[in-house]
Amino acid sequence: MSSSSLTSFYPVICSRQLKESVEFYTTLLGFEKTFETDWYVSLRRSETPHYELALVDAEHETVPEAFRRPAQGLLLNFEVTDVDAEHMRLVEQAGLTPELTLRSEDFGQRHFIVSAPDGVLIDIITPIDPSGEFATAYTDHTER
Repeated sequence: MSSSSLTSFYPVICSRQLKESVEFYTTLLGFEKTFETDWYVSLRRSETPHYELALVDAEHETVPEAFRRPAQGLLLNFEVTDVDAEHMRLVEQAGLTPELTLRSEDFGQRHFIVSAPDGVLIDIITPIDPSGEFATAYTDHTER
């Protein structure tokens, strides 16, 4: 990559619940489909900058055979302006079960975690001021 410019970057999640996961990301998290087959779906949020995500059937032949399994241990962070409003919308209104309850962390986040149908964890975050102990861990270029 050092000799060419990076033009895009996005995660592709291997899933065994492709249809349900696409529904989750489009209905609850505001993504739109930009490409769809029965084994691969590209998603994008329409605001600028664009946020992209794709899902692939974990069993599809384009996935190297030794890796044909669903994603595990994956946590996607979604930073929002009002985590309390998102908690109300996703947990209290839409009925998602929190894997981690809404709370404020000393390291500088107010957040909660839910899971997508395929087990990918979705961490909904609003940055807050970190405690003194963690404030010094942030580098100079980090805006707080």
